[in-house]
Amino acid sequence: MSPKVAAEVARLPDMTVNELIHRYEQVYNEETRSRNKQYLIRRIAWKLQANEEGGLSEQTIGQAIGLAADAQTRVTAPRENPNVQTARQQPNAFIDWDPRLPPPGQMLERQYKGQMIRVAVLREGFEYEGQRFRSLTAVAKAVTGSHCNGFLFFRLGRREA
Repeated sequence: MSPKVAAEVARLPDMTVNELIHRYEQVYNEETRSRNKQYLIRRIAWKLQANEEGGLSEQTIGQAIGLAADAQTRVTAPRENPNVQTARQQPNAFIDWDPRLPPPGQMLERQYKGQMIRVAVLREGFEYEGQRFRSLTAVAKAVTGSHCNGFLFFRLGRREA
């Protein structure tokens, strides 16, 4: 970076927000709605350096604009297929149910320090000794007193891709 640009970038933090807005408009040839000083400083400093180093060529900018215009962007949400039931339509459907877990209503059991640990698998969490937990890791922490992975603690298999 040239000493001239370095000096100008170094002066930016001392400028007021209104001065930064004015400088932004000079550098970018467009208005800004932002009044965030850090944002303005970063954008102006980047543009000053890009101008010195050459920045993007007009051809590259034109190609980027063309690609953005040709992109197939969705303006509205896709219509739902009436032949496909979604989880919202199925009250008993499990969303993102980890395949390593047994279905709700079953028990997980593990011997730990001479004591049998029994955890009930619920639709939304787990129950251990009358308390509800959101994750197996929380149950394992309650049992051991220290953080450990719940799936490893209960010796459940690896997640299959």
